[in-house]
Amino acid sequence: MANIEQIRDALKHVVYPGMTRDIVSFGMVQDIAIALDTGKVTVTLDWKNSSPQVQDQIAAAVRIAVAQKVEGISSVEVPTGADHTPRQGGANGGLDPWAGRKPITGVETVVAVASGKGGVGKSTVATNLAVGLAKLGKKVGLVDADIYGPSVHLMFGARDLRPASHDGKTLEPFIMHGVKFMSVGLLVGENTPVIWRGPMVMKMIDQFLREVNWGQLDVLVVDLPPGTGDAQLSLVQKVPLTGAVIVTTPQNVALADAVRGLEMFKRVEVPVIGLVENMSTFHCPQCGHEEHIFRQGGGARTAEDLKIPFLGDIPLNANVCQAGDQGTPVIVADPESPSAKALQGVAEKVAAYLDAVPRQKAVPKLNIVS
Repeated sequence: MANIEQIRDALKHVVYPGMTRDIVSFGMVQDIAIALDTGKVTVTLDWKNSSPQVQDQIAAAVRIAVAQKVEGISSVEVPTGADHTPRQGGANGGLDPWAGRKPITGVETVVAVASGKGGVGKSTVATNLAVGLAKLGKKVGLVDADIYGPSVHLMFGARDLRPASHDGKTLEPFIMHGVKFMSVGLLVGENTPVIWRGPMVMKMIDQFLREVNWGQLDVLVVDLPPGTGDAQLSLVQKVPLTGAVIVTTPQNVALADAVRGLEMFKRVEVPVIGLVENMSTFHCPQCGHEEHIFRQGGGARTAEDLKIPFLGDIPLNANVCQAGDQGTPVIVADPESPSAKALQGVAEKVAAYLDAVPRQKAVPKLNIVS
């Protein structure tokens, strides 16, 4: 059975927003109670001078930290210091940047998968993340918002399919491997380039979010194009994102671009769930030799420096590419492979994050340091 000291030690990993000190050293922890019969933990904090936004942020971070670091806990309750509705964001120059962001009907949480540059395997991670969440029992949708380079429909083997509409107003998503999905690649020809200006891109993304019959979803995963352009801005302006997953490779060029992507989400007050390092190492299938082609450990170090969770490193295996080209995500095609296991691990961490935040609410970034 967990004890008070174990929980207190876990709380030392929760950093007060904007500070370098944790909530224990800050003297915020007033009481820790454990119900011996149920395993429920109640953490009472001193909310003096803490805004409702900060209260929501710390409460979510406490729930995750205790759940991750202490065994034998059934649930964690963190009463806030005042009755308030969790805000969908924070203040920015006296204005609430979340004011125009409307939840999607029937969708409880929205997770963006982004990268600072192309070629890091972002869409592969997004597709396998969606399938991994579905394997965990979540009702999952996937939007391919990579307007200029759509590939989700290819990874799902839907190259020749075209969406239908039963009511003339909304499109019906396709369902494969337990995931509902929609991609611009299903609407244009196989070799037809998408040559759109910003307003057209923003309109298409809005249609994918609100004019597709998603039904009831626990999570909608959005595969964004690389960079920090119109598609990203359109998404964060229109939808209260629950969080973003950043994908990078270990090389310095990719990491530098990933940091820019992180900074973009920070500026628009979207919480970052964590960083995924793709193509972390190559395992030779013949001799078993391991080679770090793109350097070693850059993703983990970057996550540590930025004080965001490191969600995992995905090894470089030929089966990932082969599975995607054949229209079956590797997490389904070869679930026992190192890459598939690593991707499922990422899905489990994202699921734990989603379980800890309010439904259809985006909480500020969680500061949990390992």
